[in-house]
Amino acid sequence: MATAAATVTTFLLLVVSVAGAMAATKAPSSFRTVYAFGDSFTDTGNTRSTTGPYSFGYVSSLPYGATFFHRPTNRYSDGRLVVDFLADHLRLPSFLPPYLPNSSPNSNSSDKSSSSNKSGAVGVNFAVAGATAIEHDFFVRNNLTVDITPQSIMTELAWLDKHLAAAEKKKKAGKGAGKKKDLEEEEGIGEALFWVGEIGANDYAYSFMAADTVSPKNIQAMAVARVASFVEELLKRGAKYIVVQGLPLTGCLPLAMTLARQEDRDNISCVASVNQQSYDHNRLLQADLNRLRQKHPGASIAYADYYAAHLAVMRSPARHGFTEPFKTCCGTGGGAYNFEIFSTCGSPEVATACAQPAKYVNWDGVHMTEAMYKVVAGMFFEDNSGKYCRPAFSSLLTKKGHGK
Repeated sequence: MATAAATVTTFLLLVVSVAGAMAATKAPSSFRTVYAFGDSFTDTGNTRSTTGPYSFGYVSSLPYGATFFHRPTNRYSDGRLVVDFLADHLRLPSFLPPYLPNSSPNSNSSDKSSSSNKSGAVGVNFAVAGATAIEHDFFVRNNLTVDITPQSIMTELAWLDKHLAAAEKKKKAGKGAGKKKDLEEEEGIGEALFWVGEIGANDYAYSFMAADTVSPKNIQAMAVARVASFVEELLKRGAKYIVVQGLPLTGCLPLAMTLARQEDRDNISCVASVNQQSYDHNRLLQADLNRLRQKHPGASIAYADYYAAHLAVMRSPARHGFTEPFKTCCGTGGGAYNFEIFSTCGSPEVATACAQPAKYVNWDGVHMTEAMYKVVAGMFFEDNSGKYCRPAFSSLLTKKGHGK
């Protein structure tokens, strides 16, 4: 009896152990393919130093990329972006590769490890640093050509169409028969996740430079309308799962705080007028997304509230691990912001960054540190309260898993 009891006990312990191990092993995510869009906050390598926005033309140089990749990857940060943490959260085999061909030896870093992983679906990242919501021609007509980036969100839509057409042509040609499917063949457009990253900040930067000739209100109306039109175009093409990011607290970026009047400050010591601009943009964008939800009830359209996430950090930086909410980690000049617009990160004047980037919110004066992107990503993907992502990101995973 004792031997039998011991055997049963051992068997039960084995079952519990195996069950626990199975629970600890995460199942593959519902989404295997992600298409991303946006500007430098989402760009994983479409931009290089020679094509980057004005005054931030050293993205292909260290110390960009130093924290995670240990080399520049043409990401405007010391490491990973929110879209990279999205790939982690979805357990994709690699980070999203940039759409544009890139011959730079430092930019081939879309994989999560040092060895290239080509075995699973991931998708493509169409985001470009400096991209606008409004078409570039509009700014050219108004003599606002300081930024050399000609791409807009609609340019990225055209790239998506080319990519999908090429994938369909390749599929019909029967290439790769008997082999693992190529990235773009893994899922149809209705099964993929569309990540519409932050976009519109560059449009407002243009209007800041020429507020007398181009009304900020007109810029706002046009920028929001373009983003809404872009989302609707995705829906027309069959997209069913879309996440749209709003603007962050652009008034808390060292660039804005350096250029703005000292008296233009809000209750978190950031530029009040610029943060109000972002708040109004996000409010109008959410209204348009609600309209699209009603028009397309079969689709899931989530709003990732970058403003709320950024605000939570700025109100309680220490709670999120930050000791420097305002200073630029990779900058120069010292003072409250450690930022000079003509001596930016990666330039000969700024060849090194701060010793502890994880303690800083701001990386180069406009873009965030990997640590900040990680905190924001956690709010988007892991918080189920609806405070930072509405509806909660987990609900998209559930709907995808159930085929809804």
